[in-house]
Formats: sequence, C-alpha cells, structure tokens
Amino acid sequence: MAYKKGMLGLWSGKTNTGRIAKDSFFIVTGIFSAAFGLESFLLPNRFIDGGVTGISLLVSEVTAAPLWMLIVLINLPFMFMAYKVIGKQFALKTVVAILGLALTLALIEFPEVTQDRLLVAVFGGFFLGAGIGLSIRGGSVLDGTEVLAIFLSRKWGAKIGDIIILINVVIFLAAAYLLSIESALYSMLTYLAASKTLDFVVEGIEEYTGVTIISRESEAIRKMIIEKMGRGLTIYEAKGGYGNQGEQNEYQVIYTVITRLEIRKLYIEIDEIDSSAFVVMNSINDTKGGMVKKRLLNS
Repeated sequence: MAYKKGMLGLWSGKTNTGRIAKDSFFIVTGIFSAAFGLESFLLPNRFIDGGVTGISLLVSEVTAAPLWMLIVLINLPFMFMAYKVIGKQFALKTVVAILGLALTLALIEFPEVTQDRLLVAVFGGFFLGAGIGLSIRGGSVLDGTEVLAIFLSRKWGAKIGDIIILINVVIFLAAAYLLSIESALYSMLTYLAASKTLDFVVEGIEEYTGVTIISRESEAIRKMIIEKMGRGLTIYEAKGGYGNQGEQNEYQVIYTVITRLEIRKLYIEIDEIDSSAFVVMNSINDTKGGMVKKRLLNS
C-alpha cells in the first residue's frame, strides 16, 4: 500500500511538473509574440488595439510615456480584480505574464518590419492576438479587459461579449478623436485580426459543434455516426409534443459532437437516411473526456 501511494505521489508530481512546464511555455511564447506585434508593427505606425492594450497604446501616443510602464500601470487594478473574481493561481500567472511583457518591451528592441498600413493592421493584430491567446492557453491573460468583463457580467448580468464590445467602441471613438479617423479604422481592422487569431489559438482548427438529432430513423443514424463518421454519441429517451395534441409517441434523441469541418458531411448522410429529421446544432467552446477525438476506422 505504501508503495502504491508512493507511485501515485510520484505520478502526481510528474503531472504537475509537466503542466507547469506546458503553461510556462505558452505564457513565454505569448509574451514574445505580443511584444513582437506591438513593437514591430503597431507602435511605430501609431496603431492601437482594443482592450487594456489599446488604452496603453493610445495613452503612449498622446503622452509619449513608455508603453511597458503603461501596460503595468493600467493593468494593475485588473490584476487585483483577477484575484477577487477568478482565483489566486490565475492572478499570480497574470501578474507574471503582464510583468514579463513589460520587461520584454523595455529590454528587447524589435525591428520595424513594414510601414504598409494594411500589413501593419493585419499582422500586428495577428501576432498580438496569438500572444494573448497563447497566454490564455497557459492560464493567464496579457490584457485585463476579459477580467473586467467577467466582473461586470456578474455584477450587472450582461453578456461578457457585449461588455467587451462596448469597451472597445469607447476606445476606438477616443482613437478617432485623439489620433485620426483613418488610424481608428485601421485599428479596428487590427482588433478584428487579433480577436480572430485569439479565437483560433484558444479553440484550434477543430472547433467543436454539438448536434442534436430527432428522427424516426434514429437507429440507422446511430449506426452511420459510429461507423461512417467514427464519432461517439449519446442517446436520450424522449416524448414528442406539439400543438394541442399534447405528448406523442416516444422516440430516441441522438446527441453527438463533431468538428465544423464535418458538418456538411453529417448533413448529407442524415438527408440520405431521413430528409425530414430535425437537427439542432450549437457551438462548443471546449471539450474534455469522452469519445471526442475521432477514432480510426478500418474502412
């Protein structure tokens, strides 16, 4: 028994060490990617982004204060908020990530890559979004906007996405007034590139979709999903009901998870079996456990 406990403790220690190393890799890589995007693209061309990073860039342009210092100062209240809203470990990682970004900007000089405004907007947003996304994969953030949005959503009951959009609208309006309308428009393009890259880095190319299928041919559809698509599924026993007729016959509801690249194939296969099948799809931000990864088929 003591040997077994010792082996479990050793395995747990190795697992924790591997997780720390993985998180550290994501955070460090994210810091350098974000710093490269800021210094090589956005800062020399007076472009900004959304969120706290955008506020820091805007204040730096107006006051000529160093960007690294502003990133720390403006993020300070959000670091404290991260501890209160999310937790100690997340707050500690966030402090390390933001301080790491500030030190990288202060100590390392990245060369300016291009002055083409379109390339600056797209690739500046790409590297910045990738940096923020990698830091999120590592369990931290480089921008306190998300923390503020979570806090306000809990307090006001509003959606996090709506709060982030509102914050960024204010930032871009300020950029249009303090810099120029053209800079603000290019900065909006930067934000779009950054947000899409962030989503891709966090969610990956295999963004999952949950599919609920109601059909009289549920058994044939079940076999198709397992055998042709190589996906797992869950079956629910249910009763139908509509109009004034109340509950109708019992049937089976199929629920499965696929990638967005397989949606078209699933539609075709279902249509061949039962063209009147009722299909509901919804996006899934993350999955864990179960038979989510596609199994290899012999045929």
